[in-house]
Amino acid sequence: MYHRMTLLNTMDRIMYESQRQGRISFYMTNYGEEGTHIGSAAALDDRDLVYGQYREAGVLMWRGFPLDRFMNQCYGNEKDTGKGRQMPVHYGSIEHNFVTISSPLATQMPQAVGTAYAFKRAQNGLCVICYFGEGTSSEGDAHAAFNFSATLECPVIFFCRNNGYAISTPTSEQYRGDGVAARGPAYGIATIRVDGNDVFAVYNATKAARHITVTENRPVLIEAMTYRIGHHSTSDDSSAYRSVDEVRHWDSTQHPIARLRAYMVSQGWWDEVKEKQWKDECKRQVMQSFARAERRQKPSWREMFTDVYDDMPCHLKDQCEYMETHVLEYEDHYPVKNFAKDQQ
Repeated sequence: MYHRMTLLNTMDRIMYESQRQGRISFYMTNYGEEGTHIGSAAALDDRDLVYGQYREAGVLMWRGFPLDRFMNQCYGNEKDTGKGRQMPVHYGSIEHNFVTISSPLATQMPQAVGTAYAFKRAQNGLCVICYFGEGTSSEGDAHAAFNFSATLECPVIFFCRNNGYAISTPTSEQYRGDGVAARGPAYGIATIRVDGNDVFAVYNATKAARHITVTENRPVLIEAMTYRIGHHSTSDDSSAYRSVDEVRHWDSTQHPIARLRAYMVSQGWWDEVKEKQWKDECKRQVMQSFARAERRQKPSWREMFTDVYDDMPCHLKDQCEYMETHVLEYEDHYPVKNFAKDQQ
């Protein structure tokens, strides 16, 4: 758990700086929320389907999603399985049972319920977990998802990361009730609130929730109380709406990595020598993947015309042929050398 949390943290720092240097267009860090990712992912069956929001990279990392694929996606290069069509950090992986992330809030919640209902009908013994932030819970799709999951008795875990802010809106301005957990009983959903910065508490809560969903075919709502230490994204400056002292309070001793490290040190399992060795190894791994991704070309521009239909219709074939002729004629005006020549 500690290895994955710190590897995620190292990747975040390097990728955040790369965006600031103009090497990628966008990034979202996971500072302060690593415990919710790793604690929950460790309690699941790897065959359980994950619907993420956009701050669950640690779940994929726990399941073995390679660093190279994280980097390829953020660069949108020729090795990106999404073929460069998504914004950075919008990961997806069929083999890791992780549905590709989409930006609009809460769209994944009704989808997760539908999948869970299909799992119930298939009697496959698996569940669906759906991650979302407390800001997302204000969307209409969230309420529809809660109600459908309860009435259809679906094996789905709703995992709410209550990190204190919906971009710049603090929780004090988002709702008047007692957080998100209070809504669960109203819908007839088994609910628990957990310390999201305690990776073991998250693990135990998720493990218990999964047992309920797969044995009783009913939804469970987990509200993990955590704190978003970083900016919402590279398009956000959180100093405009919260104080430096507030962030420092959480960044000093309250974040999940610091708490887990303190526990391991107290048990004699970790020390400064191991910490330095692992930090150096983390940075080496991330920088090597980073360098490989940056050297790769962009996907072939012909990928714009594929995957829209199973068989490419005539009007798209005509457009593709027109563009081939156009690019060939005006090649000097396009950076064609930066793009792969063959379809991937």
